[in-house]
Parts: sequence; C-alpha cells; structure tokens
Amino acid sequence: MSAGANLSVTDLRRAARHPVDFPVIVEHRRLGDINLHIANISAHGFMIDNAPALNRGDRVIIRLPVVGRIEAYVIWTREERAGFQFERIIRLDDFMAIIDTLQPNPRLRRPR
Repeated sequence: MSAGANLSVTDLRRAARHPVDFPVIVEHRRLGDINLHIANISAHGFMIDNAPALNRGDRVIIRLPVVGRIEAYVIWTREERAGFQFERIIRLDDFMAIIDTLQPNPRLRRPR
C-alpha cells in the first residue's frame, strides 16, 4: 500500500469549482503558519491566488467550515497561484454546506 498523496489528478480538474473569497491560515511543516486566500474550491481541492514559496507536493493542513481540519497537497503552481488537492474527497452534503458558508450570496453560487 502506498503512502502519501496521489498527485496525478488530471481527471479531477473537471470538477465544478465554486468562486469564494476566503482568507485562511494553514499549517505548513517547513514554513509554519501561513496566510492564504482561497479563490475557488471544489470537493477535490482549492486554488489560492497568493502563493508564497510553495512547491509541488508540499502538504498543508487547512481548517474549513463543516469538515474541520483536512490535509491538502500542492498539485501545481503558476506565478502567484497554486492548486491543492484534498487528501480525501469531501462528501457532497458537507461540500454544499461549506459553499453555503463560504459563499453566502446565492447569486454567486453555481447552480446545483
């Protein structure tokens, strides 16, 4: 059985992403606590638009509404953006509750 993140997620890139404006503090083993800004989120991961010195494969622990602490791995970086994959897929009902919390304006939510 393999340990660590499965970083080959090309099929997951098609997952619906929901725009959000969510500042968060994550735990990083090397950098400690860092401030990130989540620009969009899906049940598989999220994208930030203020990437500090993060590299592909880096692991962070993030605290989200509803699901609490969850690990995520950097899948890609480009300029100031970075994409993360959650260690596990968030259940649909929990994900919808997260969206309702992070994006309270129903006009900005994707249709369900």
